[in-house]
Amino acid sequence: MKILVTPTSFKKSQNDKAREILESFADEIIYNPYGRPLESFDVCELIGDCDGYIAGLDYIDENAIEKASKLRVISRYGAGVDRVDLEMAKKKNIIVTNTPGTNAVAVCELAFGLMLALARSIPRLNNAVINGEWPRNNGIELKGKTLSILGLGAIGKNLAIRAKAFGMKICTYDPFVDEKYANQNDIEICTFSESIESADFISLHMPLLPSIKHCINKKTISSMKNGVYIVNTARGGLIDENAAYEGLKSGKIAGLALDAYETEPVAESPLLKLDNVISTPHTGAHTNEAIAGMGMMAVENLIAELKSKDSNHRVG
Repeated sequence: MKILVTPTSFKKSQNDKAREILESFADEIIYNPYGRPLESFDVCELIGDCDGYIAGLDYIDENAIEKASKLRVISRYGAGVDRVDLEMAKKKNIIVTNTPGTNAVAVCELAFGLMLALARSIPRLNNAVINGEWPRNNGIELKGKTLSILGLGAIGKNLAIRAKAFGMKICTYDPFVDEKYANQNDIEICTFSESIESADFISLHMPLLPSIKHCINKKTISSMKNGVYIVNTARGGLIDENAAYEGLKSGKIAGLALDAYETEPVAESPLLKLDNVISTPHTGAHTNEAIAGMGMMAVENLIAELKSKDSNHRVG
């Protein structure tokens, strides 16, 4: 068996056991030579005659899948599959799996940390003190504020628990909402419009589908409360960055925290010049615990499927 492995954190010590299992299974392993998520042309270059593929945040489009002459399994190292052409994979009889829930705590804790950082301007005040300043700044408390969670999956559910512990009111929009969970945890189920219009904080946890690309745009921003805070630890394409910039400049948006941009790594963006924007490098899933969990499940999924066993984590 020949396996392509591209997640940039797969070679970290947290994945020693998973890597040992994979290396004892495979005859040959090709590791990511670039140290970054792969573009389609990179995948085309490397996929060749590989039987299996443990995929990071790579762009696996029709061209990439066409180049995979022997590929049987794409095992996503993470939950999102929006960068995988699932329809093309299905046509080529390639099984796609993911690792649901393994990074839920990691991502939700980053999202919650970003909410606190926005509410109290922590990065800006830190920089001010380092630069010899001693400013007075009035932040806001989370207690009593309304948090809209867009996408009540594993990450959204974990975030809701933490937000409720801080005394926040929770509403959610999710077309496939877990009504039982929402009712048990006093989470108000809303339409998308209702959810964003009533919120003091909005946290995005949805997959990037064509139907919801730029769902945070000029029109939807205009319907939000003045001084809203927005956190995106999901996918960059959910937010129209130009519209967000205008919202921040006008004060409609009080603060924006992004762990995902439309183009990554982000090099040039007017958002980076604003002191009410917090940026992190798509690091939500990068905790020791999440890396180990994703690595082990991705390897287990791959090996099971290559042995013609159902991994129970197929998508598409």
